[in-house]
Amino acid sequence: MDLADQAFLFKRTCREAAYRHGIYATFMAKPLKDEPGSAMHIHQSVLDLATGQNIFANEEGKLTELFLSHIAGLQKYLPAAMSFLAPNVNSYRRLASGNFAPMNVQWGYDNRTVGLRVPVADAQATRVENRVAGADVNPYLAIAMSLACGYLGMLEGLQPSSPVTESGYDLGYQLPHNLEDALKLLHASTSLKELIGERFVRCYAAVKQKEYATFFQVISSWEREFLLLNV
Repeated sequence: MDLADQAFLFKRTCREAAYRHGIYATFMAKPLKDEPGSAMHIHQSVLDLATGQNIFANEEGKLTELFLSHIAGLQKYLPAAMSFLAPNVNSYRRLASGNFAPMNVQWGYDNRTVGLRVPVADAQATRVENRVAGADVNPYLAIAMSLACGYLGMLEGLQPSSPVTESGYDLGYQLPHNLEDALKLLHASTSLKELIGERFVRCYAAVKQKEYATFFQVISSWEREFLLLNV
């Protein structure tokens, strides 16, 4: 909660400071077509309440089964949670090859071409970096959903795929291509809906579906330029 508070306050402060100087600060995921987008990477780990120790690695620094299950949960459920990690129609423009933005839910050690990166760290700092979320997220919802995906993997005892050592871009696209597809996956995920509340999912999805429908009514300049007189 403290980190989400800080992220929210930082964004509001930047906007206000910029406005007072006659400029705008934006946290759109992809504000410029020829430039990389803006992300909000989420580094997550789980501590034992009794000991304060990180349960993702033992004293020798070896990854635990709980950590592997946490990664597997992210792999399984992140696509269904995408409407929280990529909450706007613009969010999906960022998720493309070549700009160090993830295209899939593969994982690897210190690999910045995959969606889930395990940084080099000592036992207490062992964590997984969720690189899917964009800068345009609601930090409270994005952090909660990312942790929820990992939590479900731990409950189910899932096992992840093998870590990727080469470019994750070679493995193709595994995420929803747009907000509409993401909402369909959310509705289809019984486990996520039960965990975060079906009523909340219905309300959130209704708002996002309305946003997508409104966006889809807009005819873009690209369509006018390339289609108006050519089809």
